[in-house]
Amino acid sequence: MITGQAVAIVPASTDDVFRTVTDIAALPSWNTRMTRVVSQPEVLRPGAEWVVEFHVLGRTWHSRSTLDELDAAGGRFAYRSRTDDGNPSEAAWTWTVTDDPAGSRVDVRWELRPVTFWRRVLLGRIRARQLSRTEVPASLASLHSLCARATAAE
Repeated sequence: MITGQAVAIVPASTDDVFRTVTDIAALPSWNTRMTRVVSQPEVLRPGAEWVVEFHVLGRTWHSRSTLDELDAAGGRFAYRSRTDDGNPSEAAWTWTVTDDPAGSRVDVRWELRPVTFWRRVLLGRIRARQLSRTEVPASLASLHSLCARATAAE
């Protein structure tokens, strides 16, 4: 297992930020590597699945996510994702949105769980570096900008 974490302060209410993070249809508006939502559930509840498309380093793939927890009152959104190609490797993601004097604190944690040989010895480590160095920080910065614009427009 390979873990990572990133934190951002977003200048918007916890309710607004949590709604943005859990709005599956709008994920590509702030997730910088997500190109589109392929399918989404009618209702977001534990066990619900959605499929999104990613484009990273010249590669495009579909990722299927399964919701584990949706706790709006506690600001917690947890799910597992895996490539939609039958590979059993997965990642567990937990987003927590809490109050902060400047708006909201967004804490995202991930656990990469590589199962197959190449994902364990090579690809998992490469993916972990991409996530921690560029992708998650860029997405959090984009989330910050999106929520700041929405708050300013109110």
